[in-house]
Amino acid sequence: MSSCVCVTPKPLMFIGECKGKVLPKRFKIIRNGGGVTAAPRSSETLKFQTLSKQGIALGHLKVEEIVERQSEGNHFLREEGCKRKMKFQASFLEEAYESCRKICAEYAKTFYLGTLLMTKERQRAIWAIYVWCRRTDELVDGPNAMYMNPKVLDRWEERLEDIFEGCPYDLLDAALSHTVSKFPIDMKPFRDMIEGMRMDTKKCRYENFEELYLYCYYVAGTVGLMSVPVMGIAPDSSLSTHTVYSAALHLGIGNQLTNILRDVGEDRFSAMRGRVYLPQDELTQFGLCDEDILRMRVSDEWREFMKEQIKRARFYFKLAEEGASQLDKASRWPVWSSLMLYREILEAIEENDYNNFTKRAYVGRSKKFLALPLAYTKSISPPTLVFN
Repeated sequence: MSSCVCVTPKPLMFIGECKGKVLPKRFKIIRNGGGVTAAPRSSETLKFQTLSKQGIALGHLKVEEIVERQSEGNHFLREEGCKRKMKFQASFLEEAYESCRKICAEYAKTFYLGTLLMTKERQRAIWAIYVWCRRTDELVDGPNAMYMNPKVLDRWEERLEDIFEGCPYDLLDAALSHTVSKFPIDMKPFRDMIEGMRMDTKKCRYENFEELYLYCYYVAGTVGLMSVPVMGIAPDSSLSTHTVYSAALHLGIGNQLTNILRDVGEDRFSAMRGRVYLPQDELTQFGLCDEDILRMRVSDEWREFMKEQIKRARFYFKLAEEGASQLDKASRWPVWSSLMLYREILEAIEENDYNNFTKRAYVGRSKKFLALPLAYTKSISPPTLVFN
């Protein structure tokens, strides 16, 4: 069953595999003995309108509030009675952070490689943040997702509050509890990520890019906001604090868009369950629908669609560059490395001729290591210099 969107006042319907789909203007109707089909109006390469890259204004997401609070220092520590004094033994904390490291190394190899370039204190903090984010995601997409209900996420949010109050539930929570006591990290990005999980349980289609952008903010842009206090901003930064945070958010958006494109083949099973992470109106614009994903068709229309999706992801990576060069000197190399390695995933999709159904867009170990020197070159540039 297709869920393609009607976008014209007087839709022209046709009989075929995408029933109920609006026929784009570049197609013509061909009637034959077998029924009614559609074909391009000419044999020339199909031309498509460039897709919008505009997301949602950051003011609507209240990002300014997060920036303000995290820039003031750890306000949770200053609020009387809000956070209990941390009294964890060193050996306990060492075990907690080591557990986070192992999880990160196993499940996020590209990301983990970037963290190895950080200072020890920053490494541990980023591992703790990653593990909390992963555990949050697994509530919806993990092996126990079948037991998911709104109360589970409500309890998880209460548990988050306990973490910020210095009352962790388990070893992994303790690592994050210690992290938020050491760095000026606000709770709102974490709450927003939980809201993204709620969206995942309620919403199975994204009608346009604005809706998808909001989802990407909740599940990935928030990670950028969580990370900036750990990374630090260069004292001689030429940009405003808000601009650096915006760039971090855009890196998260670019990463999530890349994940969606890379995982189309794996997400086909999500599509079978009714969940599709590609904008419905854009699929329609390119003459595609959900059934094309289910049947894994790498058509010319799919290739053109993917070219535009990749172009959009690169747009957000470009915005992220601006902030990567403004971070604390010790944090720039890993961030640049992560940014460049994610870009290589997009290149891998292109090298696979846009077949992200049956071919995994994989960046080999040798390519990863070859990217490090270039990332380092970019990282040692003065904050005022942004590479093109």
